[in-house]
Amino acid sequence: MDECRWGKITSWKLAGFGFGLGAFFGLLLVCERGFVFGLDHANLLFHEAGHPIIGLFSSRLETYGGTIGQLAFPVLLAVSFWRKGQALSFAASIIWFFENGLNIARYMADARALELPLVGGGDHDWNTIFTRWNVLQYDLNIAGTVKCIGWIGMTLPILWVVWRWWCDRKRPDESAE
Repeated sequence: MDECRWGKITSWKLAGFGFGLGAFFGLLLVCERGFVFGLDHANLLFHEAGHPIIGLFSSRLETYGGTIGQLAFPVLLAVSFWRKGQALSFAASIIWFFENGLNIARYMADARALELPLVGGGDHDWNTIFTRWNVLQYDLNIAGTVKCIGWIGMTLPILWVVWRWWCDRKRPDESAE
């Protein structure tokens, strides 16, 4: 996308974005590891909805539907914000997408232990998936990699926003025209 199509990030917008990030990272610190209160409840809703939706197309893929479901909504929002040129909303959607990595990693790391409470007490998705892939013994390693990707993925849009703000400092304000 042409950089001029992105809405201008002013210092005030950057400050608001920073305040929101501070609140988000504050929640990350005080919430149960890998589960951000409020946000991950929404992610759980999308996760559970993903199972029957994907299940309509394939019963074998239904197990993957939960993770696909919780990742799909932030991606759809990101695409919408990208098309509208709304840089901060786009970045927030990308951060949300990658925050899911922390929650997914938590679920993956439980694939052998089977200690997390499951909605409805059903099958453990990642135990099933890792068993199919014959990698169950690597659940903690895979979870650690996904968690690392999540943190890197949450950091990059923040850096991009700061870079956009730096580039936009000398750009004329569209609202003044």
